[in-house]
Amino acid sequence: AYRWFCPQAGRVLDPFAGGSVRGIVAGVLGRQYTGIDLSEAQVAANMEQVTRIKPSTLPRWVVGDSRQISQLAPGEYDFVFSCPPYFDLAVYSDDPRDISNTNFGEFVTAYRIIIEHSVSMLKNNRFACFVVSDVRDKQGLYRNIPALTIAAFHKAGARLYNEAVLITAIGSLPIRIGRQFEAGRKLGKSHQNVLVFVKGDPTTAAQATKCAE
Repeated sequence: AYRWFCPQAGRVLDPFAGGSVRGIVAGVLGRQYTGIDLSEAQVAANMEQVTRIKPSTLPRWVVGDSRQISQLAPGEYDFVFSCPPYFDLAVYSDDPRDISNTNFGEFVTAYRIIIEHSVSMLKNNRFACFVVSDVRDKQGLYRNIPALTIAAFHKAGARLYNEAVLITAIGSLPIRIGRQFEAGRKLGKSHQNVLVFVKGDPTTAAQATKCAE
């Protein structure tokens, strides 16, 4: 994603930072990464890994709520790249600001705000990429988080440009899903959606990243 969609030495903004991987890979590839995360413990663990791996460009993590991302990490960025919470598929903390720890209406409101602010900080003629998946409600119906993501980006001024499927390891999925399938014909999910958006002109955005391949 960095080589394809972010200019060399470009600035990367990650509103749902979580672990260290996106930051360290960005640093190894010479990108200037800034990630936002609510957890001080997670940021400390990320920094500890940075001291051992020593990427050429040091990533930066900021502790805080990404609803205030423009105050936490002001400036313009060349690439927005993140993997947000899939609502309540995994609840990361009991922090009331944690959008994985809210009802779905609150999740949607906060998610849209974070995307809006992140896109507003993205330079014109640049790309953004979110890796998302879907979750079921209590009736077993999908909430359609990919469509929610696309709509939020469109409203914020970035249009869907690429869509890909990231295949995840099947592992024990066939065993785990067996009973669920027999009872309700629910298929197991073994992929995530990679959604790439463009703000501004796609041709100009592509030209900015050509030397990064």
